[in-house]
Amino acid sequence: MDLGIFTASDDIDDLVAQAREVAGAGFRSLWMPQVFGVDSITALAVVAREVPGLELGTAVVPTYPRHPAMLATQAATVSAISGGRFTLGIGLSHQLVIEGMFGMAWDRPVRHMREYLDILLPLLDGEAAAAEGETLTYRGQLAFSAPATPVLVAALGPAMLRLAGSRTAGTSTWMTGPRTVREHVAPAIRAAAQEAGRPEPRVVVSVPVCVTADAAAASQRAATEFEMYGVLPSYRAMLDREGVDGPADIAVIGSAEEVAERLGGFFDAGATTVNAVAFGSRDDRATTLATLATLL
Repeated sequence: MDLGIFTASDDIDDLVAQAREVAGAGFRSLWMPQVFGVDSITALAVVAREVPGLELGTAVVPTYPRHPAMLATQAATVSAISGGRFTLGIGLSHQLVIEGMFGMAWDRPVRHMREYLDILLPLLDGEAAAAEGETLTYRGQLAFSAPATPVLVAALGPAMLRLAGSRTAGTSTWMTGPRTVREHVAPAIRAAAQEAGRPEPRVVVSVPVCVTADAAAASQRAATEFEMYGVLPSYRAMLDREGVDGPADIAVIGSAEEVAERLGGFFDAGATTVNAVAFGSRDDRATTLATLATLL
């Protein structure tokens, strides 16, 4: 199993310590979201210098607040620091955030992502960008050399999956269950990649995980801790597609054997990497990480 660890730590020293633990346990990758805490790309640049050999990735950085040329500069810098160990996951975020917090127009988001990639992708491949879209324009090239940076797009709807499959290294999902991965995400993005003559895309699935003897308590904690993801429209659509009530039904909870079986179900469904968001008590999180390490 290609298992990664997903963390949202805002303490840089703690993040480095986690990364060392993750690498020492044999995990291949460590991933961070960009929400309202520390800048994940900057934090991962520190980790890249301190912890060798570990793939580092964002899951994901919202596109609207950062011009693609500026994001390309940040991402390429981490790729240079890490020697090519950085994967840039990007996403649209949510209308509630982009309009309500940033005051930016949430208008034709697929067009926005397409124009964003028109600038971002060539720059990260070390090429010049010459793009003039309806909303985004850039003409230029990065003035330093760095390893090419793979890009994943948080794609859930059909149009975004077609775009991700036809132009990027794959997708990064959240709050998406194995049925939806099997019947919707994996076949759609792979068909788009094949049609475009691209390599097999990555399907990186992030999911809450808790190895525990008290599944009922963990499920209740998941329902509370991840409650907001049950109402955001894009995630709500995936939960409905899965046929479940809420985030607690997506969380992988149970004994070591039960967790191993459910995680295996994601790979059987078409996931290429599963990122575990360990949750629960301190003891539960430690048990979860120890259990996941035995599955590598």
